[in-house]
Amino acid sequence: MFKFLKGVVAGSGTGLKDLPYNIGDPYPSAWGSWSHFRGTSKDDGSPVSIFALSGNNAQDGHLAAGRNGVKRLRTVRHPNILSFLHSTEVETHDGSTSKVTIYIVTEPVMPLSDKIKELGLKATQRDEYFALGLHQIGKAVSFLNNDCKLVHGNVCLASVVVTPTLDWKLHAFDVLSEFDGSNESASGPMLPFEWLVGTQYKPMEMVKSDWVAIRKSPPWAIDSWGLGCLIYELFSGSKLGKTEELRNTVGIPKSLLPDYQRLLSSMPSRRLNTSKLLENGEYFQNKLVDTIHFMDILNLKDSVEKDTFFRKLPNVAEQLPREIVLKKLLPLLASSLEFGSAAAPALTALLKMGSWLSTEDFSVKVLPTIVKLFASNDRAIRVSLLQHVDQFGESMSSQIVDEQVYPHVATGFADTSAFLRELTLKSMLVLAPKLSQRTLSGSLLKYLSKLQVDEEPAIRTNTTILLGNIATYLNEGTRKRVLINAFTVRALRDTFPPARGAGIVALCATSTTYDDTEIATRILPNIVVLTIDQDSDVRSKAFQAVEQFLQILKQNYEKTNTGETGASGGASAIPETAGLIGWAMSSLTLKGKPLEQAPLASSSSAPSLAVAAASNVATTATEAPSVKASHHTRSNSDFTDPPAPPSPTSTDGWGDAENGISEGHESDKDGWDLEPLDEPKPSPALANIQAAQKRPVSQSSRPAATSSRPKITAAKAAVKTEDDDLWGSIAAPPPATTSRPLNSKKTVQSDGEDPWAAIAAPPPTTRAKPLSSGRGRGAKPAAPRLGAQRINRTSSGM
Repeated sequence: MFKFLKGVVAGSGTGLKDLPYNIGDPYPSAWGSWSHFRGTSKDDGSPVSIFALSGNNAQDGHLAAGRNGVKRLRTVRHPNILSFLHSTEVETHDGSTSKVTIYIVTEPVMPLSDKIKELGLKATQRDEYFALGLHQIGKAVSFLNNDCKLVHGNVCLASVVVTPTLDWKLHAFDVLSEFDGSNESASGPMLPFEWLVGTQYKPMEMVKSDWVAIRKSPPWAIDSWGLGCLIYELFSGSKLGKTEELRNTVGIPKSLLPDYQRLLSSMPSRRLNTSKLLENGEYFQNKLVDTIHFMDILNLKDSVEKDTFFRKLPNVAEQLPREIVLKKLLPLLASSLEFGSAAAPALTALLKMGSWLSTEDFSVKVLPTIVKLFASNDRAIRVSLLQHVDQFGESMSSQIVDEQVYPHVATGFADTSAFLRELTLKSMLVLAPKLSQRTLSGSLLKYLSKLQVDEEPAIRTNTTILLGNIATYLNEGTRKRVLINAFTVRALRDTFPPARGAGIVALCATSTTYDDTEIATRILPNIVVLTIDQDSDVRSKAFQAVEQFLQILKQNYEKTNTGETGASGGASAIPETAGLIGWAMSSLTLKGKPLEQAPLASSSSAPSLAVAAASNVATTATEAPSVKASHHTRSNSDFTDPPAPPSPTSTDGWGDAENGISEGHESDKDGWDLEPLDEPKPSPALANIQAAQKRPVSQSSRPAATSSRPKITAAKAAVKTEDDDLWGSIAAPPPATTSRPLNSKKTVQSDGEDPWAAIAAPPPTTRAKPLSSGRGRGAKPAAPRLGAQRINRTSSGM
């Protein structure tokens, strides 16, 4: 029967060889006759603690008490009580003698006395940490006494251990027993193994073995005395030698002294209940205890309390002991973020604490949580991650970024929030270097092609800047196919001045990737047009770019003449952009300097994009016609463009996206594969002549009054669609209510310098005919079409 009970208590395993743990080095101290060893699991190598107790025979009293401790530790569960994992009992024979050893495997801990020496805390930080630990042990003792009606019997410094997260936990349950105060007939010892407790830790009634008085006392009387002994050993820094030393209160904090004296009252009935000790607000309320306590009950807090707490946490963490923050607070914070109980501001505190870790510890303790957070649907979490991506992006491996992070980040490119699209775009400056070529060409460039025609001008501008910064990570074929089209066809023709300026800067920054033919036929013609741009900043950049590219061509020409091998791109003597191109429309610069010529706006709030765009509305409105007119100049048959090398078929997504910025190229199939402008804008007089030459006059015999819209041929409609903006720049307004024949003499007098003025549209009148009922709200007859009216009137005038 005894062997059966012994097997039940011993747990699984029949010998040390069956123990699934490796026993390591011992700690210098342990409670009672136990030995405390470091250990690891044979399965996964995780750390554990192993306690061992040996005896000469199975009837040894120490072994009986040890079995009691194993049973109690296995059945009693509490956050502040040591966690039980495994136990076994091994009997070994050495000749005629036998030896029995009990092994207990628990979570990894170390003795409190050793941890205090290791931390080396002083003054206020030491007192705050002691308050946190006493609060935890007080809760464990209160749980045993008040909830379980159990008596520990030997609460002291040796019976407390510390976890890797610096939590204090109670163990040494060998003496633990039920409180049988209601059993008045009992006369024997209430604690069968009380002889294991040192005399200095026993209250007077236990020293006298007055079990009658003990049974009449409250359940907490013995352990309250033990808690007082623990307080003395903590603040005195030495082990209790005799009971009289408890009267020395020099090191006890004043706020704790009254409770300390009540815990050590000579009358058991007057000793302070441990649950009442925890209510001592003056001692236990400090920054460390309050912070840890808030994190422990985080799920019970509302969103306002969480938000306020986490916004203050970074500053509070700086005032707490660094070791405690990193080992205790940081794991709590990471866990709360990972399981969704923490608010978005907690990420800022997590990253600040993580910056105090070494690179290896950061990768182990912080990065796994961050990677999991990228899959969160909480928009506030996503925004916070993107805002701080420069703090952890370098620590992530290329495989993690490409496979786990980027797929979630990429959803922000198509988000309805412009602010989130902008942050997603800027995060690519950190993440793009870690992406594979397949992801860069097959996914990222497609998203960027759409962002380059985004409705927000700031996003279009920063997309161009990003392309210039990540150009070095693209392979040669992709650079040839994408960069020139992205910078010239789209960026240089954007109606937003900073976007055009960004296109010029990006071209200069990537000048080493273009050969002489591309510079001469595709880049310089587009940049020269911008030397007469309405925006002075764009003009200044254009002149600088022209000089840079001409210098490249000149140096390559000189090398060819001297017999050297022609270089395909920028020469070493050409000044290149130092570092990365800074963001043009936001103050969020991850690694580069802000663009010097571009206006800056705050990126800390979503309205920054709208403000940046609104501030340039006037410039955009006045500049758009001039850019469009220069686009259509290429259709003139009197000027022949030099043939440009054809671009390869694009598979990046720019061909699938509508340009949306320059209406003059709506018919183009691929916005990044279009041929760029090759000619500057002609003078106004020359433009009028060219426009007049393009007007169809073959059907001018038909009266204007009888012309109708359905009779217009398909060829005329096509000309109308393609030259709509061109007509808009030189055409006359709607005809007046009373028309007069043209007076050629007056026309010659007013336009003496223009011999083609006779066939041009008449000057505008002061009165305009109201809109027809078919095209507006008016009810008057419809006016003839503008093109036909001009043709007929010109013919009659001639």
